[in-house]
Amino acid sequence: MSLEYFLNITGPMLEGARTTVVLFFLAIVTSIPLGFVFTLMVKSAVKPLAWIANAYIYVMRGTPLLLQMLFFCFGLPVIPVIGEYLVMDRFAAACLAFTLNYAAYFAEIFRGGLLAIDKGQYEAAQVLGLGRWHTMTRIILPQMFRIALPAVSNEAITLVKDTALLYAVAVPELLHFAQTAVNRDFTIMPFVVAGVIYLLMTLVLTLFFKLLERKFKFE
Repeated sequence: MSLEYFLNITGPMLEGARTTVVLFFLAIVTSIPLGFVFTLMVKSAVKPLAWIANAYIYVMRGTPLLLQMLFFCFGLPVIPVIGEYLVMDRFAAACLAFTLNYAAYFAEIFRGGLLAIDKGQYEAAQVLGLGRWHTMTRIILPQMFRIALPAVSNEAITLVKDTALLYAVAVPELLHFAQTAVNRDFTIMPFVVAGVIYLLMTLVLTLFFKLLERKFKFE
């Protein structure tokens, strides 16, 4: 294998990696706040809100992400009466599926973080005369974030790898270009190059979250 061959196959795969990165950022930026909203709903004193949030989390975590992507890409348009208004670009549909799926996982992570905080923290805040808003924003949420950060890091790395599922709905991403090169050239080297690119992306994320952990004194 010549250097020229590696350069020829790496160019298109880097183009596909750009789609992977865009999907990752869109999904992570939208699913984290949405997940926190569902965490608040689960803990809400309004029972219907808690039931809806729990049902949502159960369904999204209990069914495969691939199935959810196929539903949004190909299922919504065939719903009677309203299906024609629900047609989306496949990349947009995939982004929606990723956001809704990962929001459910982040909701559980944040809920676990809240449960890990000692109830004495709330009592101490009351003794200090802090209201509910200040208690949450100044005491509870910072601690929840520190507790949840390692799990958030793991989910973010999993999200990078799950972007390969775009291949199943014919969105040209990194794995698509690798498979095309393998079929064309009858060599596994494009898969190796794709694996290296995925490893580099996850390495960047790992280093980023390590810095965050050091900042919040995990080490």
